[in-house]
Amino acid sequence: MTHSHLTAHASLSQLIVVDMQTRLVTAMPEADIKTVIKNSGILIQAAKMLEVSVILTEQYPKGLGNTVPELLALLPNAKPVEKVTFSCTAEPKFSRHLTRDHSQMVIAGMEAHICVLQTAMGLINAGKQVFVAEDAIISRNSTNKANAIARMRDAGCTISNTESIVFEWLGRAEGDAFKAISQLIR
Repeated sequence: MTHSHLTAHASLSQLIVVDMQTRLVTAMPEADIKTVIKNSGILIQAAKMLEVSVILTEQYPKGLGNTVPELLALLPNAKPVEKVTFSCTAEPKFSRHLTRDHSQMVIAGMEAHICVLQTAMGLINAGKQVFVAEDAIISRNSTNKANAIARMRDAGCTISNTESIVFEWLGRAEGDAFKAISQLIR
């Protein structure tokens, strides 16, 4: 069953920012990682304005560092979910953050072909509708990212992008959130 006709709704969504950690970031292609951090930041800020809950995860933070400061600064009260599993859904602490009344999961983070892919598959298997922000995920190797996107699409994920997601969350061109988000994506 595909869900490709779906649009993201703020009232149904949770945002998952996967493993955007300091030591992993340094291993990524420099130009691309700047864009991914920027777009992850836009998703986080839009989520905050529209009351979409945000889950940050960190893969083995002792070894890979904490979430990058640019993103942590946007979520001063966040307590990232620590994990050693590649799929977030295999970590019980993560699953406790998922709420039944939120059927849509929006994913950003890295690496696309490992933790993002396995998390997306786990969420699909759990019956969630999964939206992947293609311009907010990254792998060290672009071929691996492209392969992961193809696999996620085949599994029923909706492959989207930062602007599509935030404007679907907004739904209409009016109000304070619209003005603020329009500023973010200039």
